[in-house]
Amino acid sequence: MQQTILAIAGKPGLYKLVSRGNNNLIVEILDPTHRRLPAFATDRITSLADIAMFTETDDVPLMDVLESLKTLEEGKKASIDVKKASGDQLREYFAKVLPEFDRERVHNSDIKKLIQWYNILIENGITDFKEEMAPTEGDNVDDRK
Repeated sequence: MQQTILAIAGKPGLYKLVSRGNNNLIVEILDPTHRRLPAFATDRITSLADIAMFTETDDVPLMDVLESLKTLEEGKKASIDVKKASGDQLREYFAKVLPEFDRERVHNSDIKKLIQWYNILIENGITDFKEEMAPTEGDNVDDRK
């Protein structure tokens, strides 16, 4: 899931990678329409697995933050309305999710986007944010007989 869910700069929402073309990717919008459209090399496309949030120490992978948000909300959509919440309310809420977030480098718009992405994923039944990589043939240590 982590590699196939994408964010495209300048376009709202999240996208699921469906296929690869010669000069583009075919993506499906994660919304009720599930429309498919091409994403080109000129679009700034980022996998959710490649995104991290700033903290006072090390950056925390987005998947860890989403998992923490899922734990806080018990697997349901976020209890805060990002459209109506003030900046202080957003920061107070996000401090419950990631207490050590860098208050100078993480903007209110980042928190809003994270919560919106979380809601999109939950609405689409994508809740396994910490999925384990399946072991490949050479990975099993007990095979040395």
